[in-house]
Amino acid sequence: MIRLTSYGAAREVTGSKHLLEVDGTRILVDCGMFQGRRQQARDKNQDLPFDPGSLTACINTHGHLDHCGAYPLLAKRGFRGTIWATGATADVARLVMADAARIQVADARFLEWHISKNPNDRRQALPPLFDEEDAAQAADRYQAVRYHQPVAVARGVTATFLDAGHILGSAIVRLDVEDAGRKRTIVFTGDLGRRNTPILRDPEPAPDADWLVCESTYGNRLHDDITHAQDELAQVVTGTAAKGGRVLIPAFAIGRTQELVWHMHQLHESGRIPPIPVYVDSPMATSATEIFTRHTECYDEETVRRFLDRGESPFRFRALKFLASAEESKRLNDMRMPCVVIAASGMCEGGRILHHLVRGVGDHRNTILIVGYMARHTLGRALADRKDEVRIFGEPHRVEARVKILNAFSAHADRDEIGGWVGGMDRSRLEGVMLVTGEPEAQDALSDHLRGIGIRSVQGMEAGRSVCL
Repeated sequence: MIRLTSYGAAREVTGSKHLLEVDGTRILVDCGMFQGRRQQARDKNQDLPFDPGSLTACINTHGHLDHCGAYPLLAKRGFRGTIWATGATADVARLVMADAARIQVADARFLEWHISKNPNDRRQALPPLFDEEDAAQAADRYQAVRYHQPVAVARGVTATFLDAGHILGSAIVRLDVEDAGRKRTIVFTGDLGRRNTPILRDPEPAPDADWLVCESTYGNRLHDDITHAQDELAQVVTGTAAKGGRVLIPAFAIGRTQELVWHMHQLHESGRIPPIPVYVDSPMATSATEIFTRHTECYDEETVRRFLDRGESPFRFRALKFLASAEESKRLNDMRMPCVVIAASGMCEGGRILHHLVRGVGDHRNTILIVGYMARHTLGRALADRKDEVRIFGEPHRVEARVKILNAFSAHADRDEIGGWVGGMDRSRLEGVMLVTGEPEAQDALSDHLRGIGIRSVQGMEAGRSVCL
């Protein structure tokens, strides 16, 4: 019997954890952290409703925090198997896990100190869920696999990684399973990327599957045409600079930041934006860019031709500066000049972007540029919803800056792009599609769309509820 249970990213976007059981063999596909309100995130992230020691193996589709961030907790609680991933994903995940550990420890120490100084604070000091030693143990469990290289991840289970085109090293995972003498194929999309994006290749097809576990983040939306992304970005930068303002871009350190840098490079080189400085204010983004530079095997042909064949890097140009220290970041806030600031975190729930927003959200000359998904109950969502007032570091701030949303920069496929990719599968063989990584309204809309193109069985996974395949 084959059984699938989702313990995260079921009717929600973050915290992916999907347990596949085949005749006693247990394989966990992704082990991500939930991102949202502090207490809710703590409650969800500390709960592992399965025994980590019982897992035969893990598969990591890509290195975003919500897909790999909880592997240190898994290792801390007894997982001793292998985490299979592409080489680029392994490198990215090691960076992400170590950073998550540092944040856990720093947050715990700060809260303990704050409570000690404020006796009326009723909160309880809690230890970090994991530390850097746990992250290092999880990193040691990774085993790199090349795209298209079948690998036996467990008895009777063979995995093949296909390019998902989402971030560096991201994979669609095909699992060929032997179950009671039958051969079945189960495909996990991970996070599915878009076609014609810079740097990375397009998502590969996976035509032959009996079951598909499919992401649905933007299942109820259509993105702007990606070919117009540079035009819109140029308009934002030029218009904001003309007012003497700053463009503040909260961006994921891995994937989105590098894509933005690529576009800024093009715009500066062509003279389509003023020669104002572009700052990447994120130590993690700096480290991630170094990983991008090493893994050129993941680049698409256009990037290779345009940069590598000329001996250049897509992530270096004269106006670009990576800020390493906190002192550099603080000095940037004291400067009074037009510029572009790209800073983590992508959903504005932490990191240096918060300090830039505190100083910049109340200035009508500035533009806050939203270029990615913002989960519910995050500061990023409040900004994207154009709230008149937001809270930053617990204090209210009026939003006087312009808020601009550019959907063309999303790294997730939209409704029609998902439908086109799923529509390329053998529908006579495909028995069903299980939707994950999406809020209810997105999953419901995508379900209707997939049924409309002839997919006979579509359902959203419910958290903790098993489905027999």
